[in-house]
Amino acid sequence: MESLFLVAGLGNPGSDYSHRRHNAGFMAVEEFAEKFEARWKQDAKFQARVGRVTVGAAKVILCEPQTYMNSSGEAIAPLAGFYKIPPEKILVVVDDADLPLGQLRLRPGGSSGGHHGLESIEKHLGSSNFARLRIGIGRTERELREITGHVLGRFAADEKSLLAKVLERVAGQIECYLTSGIQKAMSQFNGAVAAPEKKEQK
Repeated sequence: MESLFLVAGLGNPGSDYSHRRHNAGFMAVEEFAEKFEARWKQDAKFQARVGRVTVGAAKVILCEPQTYMNSSGEAIAPLAGFYKIPPEKILVVVDDADLPLGQLRLRPGGSSGGHHGLESIEKHLGSSNFARLRIGIGRTERELREITGHVLGRFAADEKSLLAKVLERVAGQIECYLTSGIQKAMSQFNGAVAAPEKKEQK
């Protein structure tokens, strides 16, 4: 029997939200999809962009909900139900404003931590027993009171080289999760991604 997984990146659809902090989940899954040459299609039935890849013995459904972040479960739960994928074989990739940029945290389950996208998925799946990979987007202390402007903001120019390394590492972590299991993916990839060394100006 084949091993079928669902890997979903969360974000907001449309060019107005493209490459903003809140769309780190979209960016990470797209990085992974490109590595394995996935082909995407818009699937109105599931209100999502859907792709397929094979990674080792794992058959993988990729998903980017087009419902907007706070209603992500309206896309993911029906997709998982249609393909009979249990929560234990779902990985959701999300931004996390409470982690600094460059920090990755994969867990097999747990609370939503106030993330509305995860809350929606838990509600519609009726379970919190799905893996979630959080990507730090670097909220600072002075931005604690007003999170919306931060998460919907764009990455600063001096953050983009680190972001590129983060997305590459997340793609590797997703691959490890699929081929070697969540414990190995956690132990090998969780933690801080080192910032690229700055070139000295001559």
